[in-house]
Amino acid sequence: MNDHVYKKVELIGSSKTSVTEAIETAISRASKTMRNLEWFEVDQIRGHIKDGAVAHYQVVMKVGFRIDD
Repeated sequence: MNDHVYKKVELIGSSKTSVTEAIETAISRASKTMRNLEWFEVDQIRGHIKDGAVAHYQVVMKVGFRIDD
């Protein structure tokens, strides 16, 4: 088994529907231009309120990817 080196980058995903969709949107978009994505950790969850209801979700997260050998 090889030892691996990883790097973390910060992503911010957003959705009008849910926190889960905000996470999935960010990962899906990042995977189009980044390789070897392996894990994520959520740092912050926040949102926008309009007329007494949640109008928008925003998730700040770190995504880890393996550096190529």
